[in-house]
Amino acid sequence: MKVLIVFDHPYGAAASGNVPHQRSYCAALLASVMRGLAAKGHEIDLIDLHQDRFNPVMSMEELASWRQKKSEDPLVINYQQRLMAADHIIFLFPIWWESMPALTKGFLDKVFAKGIVYEEIKPGRPFKCLLPKITGVTLLTVMNTPDFVYRWIFGNPVTKILFRGTFRKMGIRKNLRWYNYTGMSDRSLEERVRYLEKTEQRFARLQ
Repeated sequence: MKVLIVFDHPYGAAASGNVPHQRSYCAALLASVMRGLAAKGHEIDLIDLHQDRFNPVMSMEELASWRQKKSEDPLVINYQQRLMAADHIIFLFPIWWESMPALTKGFLDKVFAKGIVYEEIKPGRPFKCLLPKITGVTLLTVMNTPDFVYRWIFGNPVTKILFRGTFRKMGIRKNLRWYNYTGMSDRSLEERVRYLEKTEQRFARLQ
């Protein structure tokens, strides 16, 4: 299975080591996910949005192209082609202000283009997904907000955006999974390592 990973953290994918002020638990999770996928024999395609210097801002010219079902940005075109080839998509990012960082939101705005990634069959109705191979989407998030607060008081904003407002609207309703890692900065090294090991094992079972 070909798995496309969309990774969003300013420190980049290389920041998985336990080096103060140069470390990211998101990057450590990414390394665990990739080890698990590799152990299962999956093909991994990693998009590191910060390393790619992806610009999330939609310009006037880009919006005009978007409305004509095309893109002038070679990076956006490249991302769209990689989406088309993927069987499974994994998003991995920290939660800031209860939602996704800007680069992930820009990825949805610019890459998920009408007429390329989805089609609007009828106004007000669900969209038609144009990704030919997608069988599932997994989301991994890291946040400081307690899990019960995020779920029961804030109402799971990120899953409403990414799952309900994006993929389910496109017709992908099955195999949508969310794994949330809360308060990791306050946990012991042993606890953080256990979560990483569990994550690696989980993705070694991905089908």
